[in-house]
Amino acid sequence: MPLTFNSLSHGKVAFGFFNIESDMLLLEHYFFFSTVFCEHMSRIAEQPEDEPIPTSYPGYTIDNPEDIGDLMGAIHGTRYTGFIGDLYRRFPFPEDPADFKQNPKGTRSQDIVKTLIKNYARHAEIPFVHNQNGSEITIDEYRFDRTSFHQLIEYVWKGGYPRWKDGIRPDHVIHMKNCISQSRNKLFEGIALN
Repeated sequence: MPLTFNSLSHGKVAFGFFNIESDMLLLEHYFFFSTVFCEHMSRIAEQPEDEPIPTSYPGYTIDNPEDIGDLMGAIHGTRYTGFIGDLYRRFPFPEDPADFKQNPKGTRSQDIVKTLIKNYARHAEIPFVHNQNGSEITIDEYRFDRTSFHQLIEYVWKGGYPRWKDGIRPDHVIHMKNCISQSRNKLFEGIALN
């Protein structure tokens, strides 16, 4: 489930996984796979600390809120609208709430998810910028301080809410953690990935 996080630019914003069988993340109206996000964080972690260069990573944007869909309606099986509704028709919420765990093999559904989202979204290169001392991070129009940005990374590391199924993390998430833990880039200073 996406959670709300503090941003400097827009107050509380939604970020996170929104279907346990997909590794796709959302940030308000942006959608991108966790593989892409983790690989991007890994590349930045490997940059020297004095080189905060502007970058971007591929994803999608859905401009019309109606086209995003009704997450709670889809979870409860009462309202399947937009992209999220299509995704929940394909991968419904589990009947047993104990099965509500993020699938570490969610990357296997990427081709299906790409087919579904193309009916609602347009491809976007999502700009990612951080300042010299890593105290401010911008993901397109959304600005975060270091603490809030670290919370986004920690969310992915943990498997969001409800956490990774059986405590097993995907390889791309483990690789991101390893790169960040060895990084000298100030952007990751003080992050706790336990």
